Amino acid sequence: MREQIHTLIVDDEEGIRFFLSETLRRLGHTVTVAASGEEALEHLRETRFDLAIVDLKLGGRVDGLRLLETIKWRWVDTAVIILTAYATMESALAAIREGVDGYLLKPVQPAELRQVIQEVLSRRLRSAPSADERAEHIIRRGIWLVDQEKYVALRDGKELNLTPQEFALLAHLLRNAGRVLPPDELVHVVRGYKCQDTWEAREIVKWYIHRMRRKIEPNPARPQHILNVRGVGYRFQE
Repeated sequence: MREQIHTLIVDDEEGIRFFLSETLRRLGHTVTVAASGEEALEHLRETRFDLAIVDLKLGGRVDGLRLLETIKWRWVDTAVIILTAYATMESALAAIREGVDGYLLKPVQPAELRQVIQEVLSRRLRSAPSADERAEHIIRRGIWLVDQEKYVALRDGKELNLTPQEFALLAHLLRNAGRVLPPDELVHVVRGYKCQDTWEAREIVKWYIHRMRRKIEPNPARPQHILNVRGVGYRFQE
């Protein structure tokens, strides 16, 4: 664990923000606070946090689940602890299914807060990849770079705005550049299951390829990088 931990606190109750920020500062954290989901999104746009503590029941247009989705998409290595009340346990279960690292029930007690934070960060430290493992997360092919740890995809130095499925698809295409990839293999990449029907696999992949070409090709109507090999699959060309 790094000596100083950068933590984002998101809660629309001033008293809770004060309690959490003061407790965490005493623990040595560098703290950023946000009073709304919209304010939190502004911080998350450019800043990576080690830890985010997020209230599920935020007022406004951006709730806790939306923030959780944003964090998991933009900063995959940020640990997330959600705050919830008994009345919102259904939402808490939905957040847990999204992959939160821990949760706390309101009202939060200082000892419980410290314990959950310690458990979450210790678990993250144990699962952190080694230098060799981190190197395997970076794929470079000509003007292309995909960092699977930081969840960043670049084309000629410019970041691409990809969905999680598109990100996984691009990473797989780059890692297998030059090889013709059959539709069922690509369906497994974007959907996570083995498609037994060849026609179905082609129809599913066709939609993802169409969207990808619109984002990465200079002219999607005349693709230079994601090439169709008729009757076989797709090949990535640098």
